[in-house]
Amino acid sequence: MRSKGKALLLVLIVLLLLGFAGVVVGLLLMNRDDGGGGRRGTVLRLDLSRGVPTHLAMDSFSRSFFDPGLDLREVVAGLEQGAADPSVVGLVARVGAAPMGLATVQELRDALVAFSAAGKKTFAYADTLGEFGPGNGAYYLASAFDEILLQPSGDVGLTGLLYQTSFLRGTLDKIGIEPRMDHRWEYKNAMNSLTETSYTPSHEEAMRELLESQFSQMVEGIATGRGLEPEAVRELVDRGPYYGAEAVNAGLVDHLAYRDQVYDRLEEEFGDDVGYESLTSYRRRGNLYSRGERIALIYGIGAVVRGQSDYDPLSGNVVMGSDTLAKAFRDAVDDPRVRAILFRVDSPGGSYVASDTIWHETVRAREAGKPVIVSMGDVAGSGGYFVAMAADSIVAQPGTITGSIGVYAGKLLNRELWNKIGISWDQVGSSENADMWSTIDDFSEAGWERFQASLDRIYDDFVGKVAAGRDLPVERVGEIARGRIWTGETAKELGLVDELGGFPTALAEVRRVLELEEDAELRLELFPEPRSAFELLLDQMPMVEGAARSRLPARLLTLVRTLRAAGLLDSNSGPLTTPLPVIDGG
Repeated sequence: MRSKGKALLLVLIVLLLLGFAGVVVGLLLMNRDDGGGGRRGTVLRLDLSRGVPTHLAMDSFSRSFFDPGLDLREVVAGLEQGAADPSVVGLVARVGAAPMGLATVQELRDALVAFSAAGKKTFAYADTLGEFGPGNGAYYLASAFDEILLQPSGDVGLTGLLYQTSFLRGTLDKIGIEPRMDHRWEYKNAMNSLTETSYTPSHEEAMRELLESQFSQMVEGIATGRGLEPEAVRELVDRGPYYGAEAVNAGLVDHLAYRDQVYDRLEEEFGDDVGYESLTSYRRRGNLYSRGERIALIYGIGAVVRGQSDYDPLSGNVVMGSDTLAKAFRDAVDDPRVRAILFRVDSPGGSYVASDTIWHETVRAREAGKPVIVSMGDVAGSGGYFVAMAADSIVAQPGTITGSIGVYAGKLLNRELWNKIGISWDQVGSSENADMWSTIDDFSEAGWERFQASLDRIYDDFVGKVAAGRDLPVERVGEIARGRIWTGETAKELGLVDELGGFPTALAEVRRVLELEEDAELRLELFPEPRSAFELLLDQMPMVEGAARSRLPARLLTLVRTLRAAGLLDSNSGPLTTPLPVIDGG
């Protein structure tokens, strides 16, 4: 056993050395940016062509040893930091048709507009904005820049939004599976892909209104950015896509240029003695949101499940675990230094029980005198709205998919499938409803009644808690619920959301509820504290026994925390992708 412990210690030391070498290489690469030292000013560089993750997932080995860049909050903070820095004179960013939710694009656009309003000129360049594919979101983002440059062979795939839904009912019928499901109420359409072969009238109504609301937001943004009338933008979209010079002639881009010619244009604008620095290295040298009143930052990302939050580095899937989130809220409440909680939600929902657990902790936090401000990302639907609805203030982007106050459940009956492949079933049971959740047979009459009672209970609880949290009459919530999704823009009109915007707006709400000055400094502290790769390894050390095991973790943890305090280790990683429609494509 002792030799195994030594072998593991050797592995840990090798990993530590590799990580340290990675840090050194990263610092050397960062130094290749001239940083503007001794120059007239600095132009920040940013790559948006691959998208921006909502949050870099914690507990990932890759985050400890490699540099994945900045997440959305850090990009926004970096631009905010640069806007106030007199040494920063502009920004150049590469843009591409990366799949991003509408709210993510709007968060970036807001930050870019604020950066430009501070007198810093912004340039977007792209090799293409949709090659044989849609580029709506990419162009919507690019339109927030002062100037757009496109490679001569590139396209502007501005073709309009298309939301498509697949329906599996025909396939299920062919293989012998019968959906036995129900919902509350007609707009709760998540189950329709299993129970229907096309849109129901209410499903189509909800999708059309969502589509038109989001498309109108894009049209307005493009019109403002390019100095056009909204109707002219709609006409341009109807004639898209645009190829090369066509995009210039239509007023959609300013110049055709290859990358080297983009930098010629930058020298023309800023002079040949300007310096360049990546936003990543610039942000990491700054101290924005690192001092002042302490605010707990809690992320609720992915499907809501019971138990622990989890991240799959292979698929990029993240889940919001009720145990993890509940503990994060309790720790923030118990920490006397924490003045308020900023809760970032980006979730399509999931377990009712798990959502209720997290909701309860938001209520407890408020009762303990810790205000809770929610900032919504691309989607806060169903359980994703449930966990947020008791907050002191809710902030969403105009395009955030919001609401779906409803419930659906059921089972897929598969006896016929088994019959088709020659497998038969028989059973015995102890009680009347013992087979209630068996997928072999349908609900009994008594079981169906109990199932309906469960749907009513969950829906009534959801509606009641929305009414209490949003200070709305139950009858009014009943009218706007019924399982329907809304954009954040409409949700604000309905009283489901308080303010429109992103992180800066949410932080302004934090200052407001704490009765601080508008420019008061805030320190954001992540809850729960991310664990490093070494701490994860230590969880997997059953072979190291006795005193050796107790000393080894203590020494390694001391080293890890020292390196983290010095800024040499970071413990978040991996991008998150949302399961709902993105604005490029269906």
